[in-house]
Amino acid sequence: MPDRAPQHVERRLPTEEAQELLALVREIAEREIAPRAAEEEAAGRFPRELFSLLSSSGLLGLPYDSAYGGGDQPYTVYLQVLEELAAARLTVALGVSVHSLSCHALAAFGTEEQRAAHLPAMLGGGLLGAYCLSEPASGSDAASLRTRAVRDGEEWVLDGTKAWITHGGIADFYTVLARTGADGPKGITAFLVPGNAEGLGAAAPERKMGMKGSPTAQVHLDGVRVPDSRRIGAEGQGFTIALAALDSGRLGIAACAVGVAQAALDAAVAYARERRQFGHPIADFQGLRFLLADMATRIEAGRALYLEAARLRDEGRPFSQRAAMAKLFCSDTAMQVTTDAVQVLGGYGYTADFPVERFMREAKVLQIVEGTNQIQRMVIARHLAGPESR
Repeated sequence: MPDRAPQHVERRLPTEEAQELLALVREIAEREIAPRAAEEEAAGRFPRELFSLLSSSGLLGLPYDSAYGGGDQPYTVYLQVLEELAAARLTVALGVSVHSLSCHALAAFGTEEQRAAHLPAMLGGGLLGAYCLSEPASGSDAASLRTRAVRDGEEWVLDGTKAWITHGGIADFYTVLARTGADGPKGITAFLVPGNAEGLGAAAPERKMGMKGSPTAQVHLDGVRVPDSRRIGAEGQGFTIALAALDSGRLGIAACAVGVAQAALDAAVAYARERRQFGHPIADFQGLRFLLADMATRIEAGRALYLEAARLRDEGRPFSQRAAMAKLFCSDTAMQVTTDAVQVLGGYGYTADFPVERFMREAKVLQIVEGTNQIQRMVIARHLAGPESR
């Protein structure tokens, strides 16, 4: 059975350029990504050459300004690209999403001089980024981070440890949130740190349940010096910058989750049509047909939700609540659909000979990254009922 059954997703795209873009992405996914996904994930191999291809194809800067090497694409298009990539291999799609997240601070809050100096290489120059917010003792409570940046003349000296960093140890640049003032969210500042900065290093990658091809590691900053010209935004503005990036990043995770779920459904449907029991394809049995129908319905609902949130973002309207809803619903959907896909395949679904067991392992992390789904519920509730009275 192929690692990924063909998708049949009806997409509503705004322009002919967007249609051509999605066609290019499907071609790359089917030719370069999907055929090697299972083997490379099992070996824990990160496909850096694929990211070079994606960069040269203009796919690493899609939602950013073309004046700096971006693709000028709306989020509704960019997210559908992520979905296609995730259906082929989550390591690649999540890597693109994290790279986009790591560019957000500079693109949205940097000065004109900073953007002109750094963004072209970040968006289309073959570079790979990482986003450094979480720490060993500061995950969901991101405002309690302890990594510190101390000013020394025209430079800043950064010391601390960041945790759960996608592309940790292999990134070409890191967007780092560090404490420059008092405790709490108002004492945090953002910095753009080169990957080859003296004093910057990474621990061995984490040993994970899934996404073994995507390196996740602690990043250590030991007296790392960066010029003030690499400070992004004002001193103390870092937490605001981080939250703005996370709203967009959560949409990326939602799209990735729908892609994984779609791949699992495609595999389950293909298997159900081929597998025969009691003289019939198992797709003839009503219990299984209803299961497939529920899987497909959840996927379509998730896709509609993340696209609606993206439309709000593209229109410049508030989208934080919808982004949290999309991340919550789509990642929960991916977990449910991939689990159901394993059930459809029965014993075969539990083996590494078929892709659905990998999809199920990979789906779990999407309920955790970019804010756990418990945090998403808190965000949604605050929009509905206001801050907690404590």
